[in-house]
Amino acid sequence: MSGSGERGTVSGEDRADGPAHGLLPADTTEDVRTRGAGLSTQVAVLPVGSFEQHGPYLPLATDTLVACAVAREIAAAYPVHLLPPVTVSCSHEHGDWPGTVSISSVTLHAVVRDIAASLRRSGVDTLVVVNGHGGNYVLGNVVQESSARGERMALFPAPEDWEAAREQAQVATSLLSDMHAGEIETSILLHAHPEFVRPGYESADFIADDRRHLLTAGMSAYTESGVIGRPSLGSAEKGKQLLASLVDSFAAYFTLLTSGEGPERESANSPRRAEGSPSERG
Repeated sequence: MSGSGERGTVSGEDRADGPAHGLLPADTTEDVRTRGAGLSTQVAVLPVGSFEQHGPYLPLATDTLVACAVAREIAAAYPVHLLPPVTVSCSHEHGDWPGTVSISSVTLHAVVRDIAASLRRSGVDTLVVVNGHGGNYVLGNVVQESSARGERMALFPAPEDWEAAREQAQVATSLLSDMHAGEIETSILLHAHPEFVRPGYESADFIADDRRHLLTAGMSAYTESGVIGRPSLGSAEKGKQLLASLVDSFAAYFTLLTSGEGPERESANSPRRAEGSPSERG
């Protein structure tokens, strides 16, 4: 439970201070004070999603729902301060589809920096950004620059975390192919928010692995439906296992941020980096 210093098994939705409807934290200021008592380092978790097309069967808010699902599970297992999501971000590559809304990378950079600064003023000196949209490239810059200034910040999940989750959940599609509204996103929503998944994902598979001109030409140059991946292979059980694996992967981040020790060096036996460009995912 997030109110203790140990990992727990109680779902965030079952706690009195858990998130409402899987999106908004229901904490009171007293909950935050109690959680932080006795902790030398307080960690906040900020889900960042997007508002962009995800084909005809997943909602525009898919990336936000995914980021919130990941952050909610983290908050149920670690003593962190769960924040409400950033719901509109950098979705310019999806602009050819109606409903998509974007802000500039400069604005997103400023929003995350301002949130981190506000948290530090209140005594929460560490921020983990849980990113649900691959097009938010600027978040990597925010973390790099903040770390260089001596501030504690991390970006989660890394490509290696997604690859480990994919393998644990037996997701068949590679990260390269499972780029948008595919097996991973469909599975997570089938588990966490099945009420938002509409019929049609069963027959919407489409693969476009060579996307070298994505930033120039946008998504519409590669897919008519807006889908790149194999959503037909998605399942609620895979979604559950994906989230469980990501919660396990977060342990290394939590230890790094709260202990001040550096990460373990990669050995020859370490898992290889996931193939493809994971920054496209979402």
